[in-house]
Amino acid sequence: MFRRLFQTLPADPEIQRETQREAPSHPGLGRFDSFDEIYRSGPANQAHLPYDIMKVARMLESSHIATMSVDSKRGSLMMALEAAGADAKDILQDAMVRQRALSDYEESQQRKLRDFEAFKAEQNHVVQEELDQINAEYLARIQVNVNEVAKQQDLLRAWQKNKQNELTSIAEACGYLAPQEAGGNSLAAALDRAARR
Repeated sequence: MFRRLFQTLPADPEIQRETQREAPSHPGLGRFDSFDEIYRSGPANQAHLPYDIMKVARMLESSHIATMSVDSKRGSLMMALEAAGADAKDILQDAMVRQRALSDYEESQQRKLRDFEAFKAEQNHVVQEELDQINAEYLARIQVNVNEVAKQQDLLRAWQKNKQNELTSIAEACGYLAPQEAGGNSLAAALDRAARR
């Protein structure tokens, strides 16, 4: 019933405009920057490094060292970094900066999501209050209908009781008017039987 009600009720343009005005903007919610964009906007840009942690990670994916032991891979990496004049400390610092940038970005996304959840929860609260009010109004209307039916049932039962009394009076009067027959007055008996039905 309520589904049909909501389908038939026209949307109030004023309520829709109010909802749109109250909706906070959530730029970027559900759309995420690439990791490179996050790193560039992070706490420090390490683009000036000849070797960064991502380059080292790509080196480890090379098929040339894939079958090497851990110690051999480490030795190869350190040799390549030394030949390029790259300092392992700078690369580790780059890794920490990137990790911080990713954590900060994740925190900002979580904050946006919390704000969005709070806004939607408030909207749901308002809708629930409206639904409760509509529900109460329609339940009251249903109760009015139930009460009216009960009233008509009571009136019919009262009339049926009066009808029974009426038939009893008619049967009694017939008993005095009809001729006496064996087995009693047949008309009075018939009326009596009718009154008892």
